[in-house]
This record gives sequence, C-alpha cells and structure tokens, in this order.
Amino acid sequence: MTCMPSVTLVRRIKAPPARVFEAWTQPEALARWFGPHRTKVDSAEVDPRPGGGFTVRLIEDNGERHQVSGRYTEFDPARLLVFTWNWASTPERESRVMVTFRPVPEGTEVTLIHDRFVDAVSATNHRRGWTESLERLVEAFTEADAA
Repeated sequence: MTCMPSVTLVRRIKAPPARVFEAWTQPEALARWFGPHRTKVDSAEVDPRPGGGFTVRLIEDNGERHQVSGRYTEFDPARLLVFTWNWASTPERESRVMVTFRPVPEGTEVTLIHDRFVDAVSATNHRRGWTESLERLVEAFTEADAA
C-alpha cells in the first residue's frame, strides 16, 4: 500500500472552541481569514451539517481566481469537522481535511490534518496555504480581542 502525503498543523487560538468552530462554519467569519496571504474570499457558501457542503471562491492580488469545495463527512460542533476538498481546476483530485477543536486553558488548540494528496508537491503547496490561512485565523481572533 502506498503512503499518500499529508499535512498536519497545530495552532492555539485565544477563543473558546465554539467561537473557533463558528469561524470555520459561518460564511461571514470564514471570509475574514480563509486563504493564503495575498488572497481574499470573493464568496463563501456553507451548509454546516453532515452531508452539507461548502464552496469558497478566492481572488489573488494579481486577479487570479480559485474555487474550492467539498462535503462535510463528520460534523461535531465545537469538536470536529471532517470534509472533502476539491479544487475546481482539478476536481478529480479529492483530498480530505480533518480539523479538531480542543479546549485548552488559553482557548482552543486547533489541529488540522489534510491528507489523501495525490503527490508530495500538492501536499507542500497545501502546507503553505494552510499555514498562511491559520496565521490569518489567529490574527482574526487577536484583532477581535483588541477591538
């Protein structure tokens, strides 16, 4: 059996699990942080429930457009999200994302595992994208606390 590449990232966020979970499942909140640096969310559609789906359209600073979508396969509010991941440009390359939300004294520990990549290059590209997205997620909660 071939081992498919994966990405695992862990971040701590100064907010309770329920609020961090909402940042992943509410379109307005998702739009504030989702995507790598030099991108913005053009639109986000989210149907947060088992079997529900999501579609996020991103625009890079250079005008290039991207769309990613998927279906929620596991959904446990404030604890766990598991969903498929498909770029519109390569719909045949379905991967999987699992996000856990664990309460810790200073807020929430978020663990993201993105697996089932077709190759190491795709995993490396997604590691960069998720690293930058999670930086933006942490910043979104830091800014909310400062406001």
